[in-house]
Amino acid sequence: MPHARPKGLVITVDGPAASGKGTIASRLGAAYALPVLDTGLLYRAVGVRLMQKGGDLDDEAAAAAVARELSAEDLDDPAFRTRAAGEAASRVAVHPKVRAALLELQQAFARRPEGAVLDGRDMGTVIAPWAPAKIYVTAAPEVRAERRRRQLEGQGEPAAFEDVLADIRRRDERDGAREAAPMRPAEDAVLLDTSEMTIDEAADAARRIVEAARVRLGTP
Repeated sequence: MPHARPKGLVITVDGPAASGKGTIASRLGAAYALPVLDTGLLYRAVGVRLMQKGGDLDDEAAAAAVARELSAEDLDDPAFRTRAAGEAASRVAVHPKVRAALLELQQAFARRPEGAVLDGRDMGTVIAPWAPAKIYVTAAPEVRAERRRRQLEGQGEPAAFEDVLADIRRRDERDGAREAAPMRPAEDAVLLDTSEMTIDEAADAARRIVEAARVRLGTP
């Protein structure tokens, strides 16, 4: 059954880790006065909370139970933004029951009357395939690894570039190969390669993509 498109402007921003999609999504939210949901934080929260309970990240039922307890207001814990949280998120995200548990929450956010910006890996393909503006943000693995290394260093969590690059490549493979909602661009998404862009340049390019979609579809 096709999804009915809500009246508000819905923007999906998908892509791999450290591609810049989170910052781009935040900039778009500010530009259009829309709420932003970083769906990666949902999976990070599931992984971290499961580990805090002493659970096994490979235990699908336990991870799904944690996912069912989450809300979009539970994502402010700094522990969800660490390197370990990112790895945990990638591991629990492969579980179909975890993705199913979080599906309704994400789709409800996307259907807010005023619209929304959704940042993740399957926003344009699974969560809001009816969104009028879809962007798939990417960058070379080496560029993304250096960005993540600097981010971790700024958080007081220094890491060697080679280790971060290995993490990036492992997460790309896991996210792209999983059976449940694999990471891939939607057929009608616009590809935005930020490898050689500053964040201001990337945000400006993303806004131009959104404006073109609004003109094309007559979206307010």
